Amino acid sequence: MVRPSAFGYNPQTAESNAFQKELDLSRKEISKRALQEFDQMAGGLKDLGIEVLIANDKLEPHTPDAVFPNNWFSTHPDGTFCLYPMEAKARRLERESGAVDLIRGSFRPRRIIDLTRFEQDEKFLEGTGSLILDHDNGIAYACISSRTNPEVLDKWAVELGFDVIKFSAFDENGTEIYHTNVMMCLGDSFAVICLESIANKGERNAVVESLKNTGKEIINISFTQLNNFAGNMLLLKNDKAEKILVMSTRARDSLNPEQIATLETHSKLASFDIETIEDCGGGSARCIIAEIF
Repeated sequence: MVRPSAFGYNPQTAESNAFQKELDLSRKEISKRALQEFDQMAGGLKDLGIEVLIANDKLEPHTPDAVFPNNWFSTHPDGTFCLYPMEAKARRLERESGAVDLIRGSFRPRRIIDLTRFEQDEKFLEGTGSLILDHDNGIAYACISSRTNPEVLDKWAVELGFDVIKFSAFDENGTEIYHTNVMMCLGDSFAVICLESIANKGERNAVVESLKNTGKEIINISFTQLNNFAGNMLLLKNDKAEKILVMSTRARDSLNPEQIATLETHSKLASFDIETIEDCGGGSARCIIAEIF
């Protein structure tokens, strides 16, 4: 997790992120609230027995989205450390922070894959925002968008040895969904997904078939729930090997009792109030956490 120094609305990312909103608050107040939300979430995760590695964002260069580190890097169980090409120029600066050294020191990668060269060709793939990974079965799910380029995706798949299931996803207004991880969350035995967002029936059936073939119980969410970040969850394990599904308070409140009961058969649930980060940044709980394997 990256503790933000100057969190705020980023017009560069807002061009392709329909979830972002300009708040009627001063920059100082927005940054203050985001820090409070971050600290409460990080502390809550630690209280649950989850090991949390925190890097501190620097004031310079200015990186208003630094709180979302999962987009520019990923780690993998085989020791791979991957760097990704980012659409917004301001987000590329996040790689210059001290977070890289902190992550590498903790993770100790055996192999580094650097895809950032694709930025020169305006081709992007934004980490586990673009990619929903089934590590056990070697499958990556990805909705194509301006931030998820098919060519880079195929290159990534060859390098990592994953099979890829590509599809297009749109919100209720027909707007392209910017990141796969706002419409889909994958656990080891379940999948939370907004199937309605996959308009193409063939693509939708391919996703459903793959999930069923890999033993995932499907929890289908509505557009309203998607808009409340119910797809933006992440399954973690604590120091007792207990499974904990992390989400925002907004996401949990959008779920119906049956969905909550179903999820509770797979893991414990933990929710955190991160409303300012969600509204201004257009990302939620999953986006704030980058896994270290």
